[in-house]
Amino acid sequence: MPVLNIIQAVNDELRVEMRRDPQVVVLGEDIGKFGGVLRATLGLVEEFGTDRVIDTPLAEAGIIGASIGMALYGLKPVPEIQFSDFIFPAFDQIVNELAKIRYRSGGQYRAPVVIRTPVGGGIKGGHYHSQSPEALFIHTPGLQVVCPSNPYDAKGLLLSCIRQDDPVIFMEPKRVYRASRNEVPEGDYTIPLGQARVVREGKGMTVIAWGAMFHEAEQAAAQAPELDVELIDPRTLWPLDIEAITRSVRKTGRCAIVQEAPRTNGFAAEISSLIQERCFTSLEAPVSRITGYDTPFPYTLENDYLPLAPRVLKSLRDLAAYQA
Repeated sequence: MPVLNIIQAVNDELRVEMRRDPQVVVLGEDIGKFGGVLRATLGLVEEFGTDRVIDTPLAEAGIIGASIGMALYGLKPVPEIQFSDFIFPAFDQIVNELAKIRYRSGGQYRAPVVIRTPVGGGIKGGHYHSQSPEALFIHTPGLQVVCPSNPYDAKGLLLSCIRQDDPVIFMEPKRVYRASRNEVPEGDYTIPLGQARVVREGKGMTVIAWGAMFHEAEQAAAQAPELDVELIDPRTLWPLDIEAITRSVRKTGRCAIVQEAPRTNGFAAEISSLIQERCFTSLEAPVSRITGYDTPFPYTLENDYLPLAPRVLKSLRDLAAYQA
């Protein structure tokens, strides 16, 4: 079984699905001969041609608008937004059009568009190439939001996204694009959407983290075995596998959530609220949020901004020590 990184797994998945389904097309800025700015589509145009691997102008609203039209006419477009920070010119198309097509048509029309985009910091990208906007799209009814942390999940989840009929924001953590490596089966396999993965079982506390921050949480848990952490990777942020989370929190009584995005109104706040509603009598401490700060993402101070393993570990120890 080959060992791949996330970029290679995404590229492999696109080949698998484009070979299987001639309705699948990819489009975006520099995704053709250049292979994308981060090389996720490298080599696809040579195999599938320019009718299915489409270089577009630098116009995100146009990329998503064209994708919506393609989907309504029976294609399965997989547009790439070069960095998630550049998705905002297309925000109206995504939120006011794409997310509402099934609802406004009473289920007569669907728009199976899977928008791939790299998210997060850690690559010295500064405040225009480092944001984590998942909460904005989770807040929008009609959208699914997926964020894998490793190559195996990236391929299996992306296949599942393309094969269903609702729009998806597929967020790829670029900080670990090449750092995260594991065995990835060749050919076809899928991972169901809405199904979290309990990566590490424990009884001391539940820790929830996704994308690049999953690896920071995993490192922190490994450094403190006495905390007996149960570590959960949601994989699909929305729909969220709240049942897996509540089962864990009812067992451990303590919970921490790690997100890279700013603290206020982030997705960690929503998860915390869901836990409070379902697990209030099981909690032995307030739910802890370990997050980025409420500032633009910095350039020189990005390692201070990111909730890296040392900060996560300190917060987990504080959580363990809490006494009502």
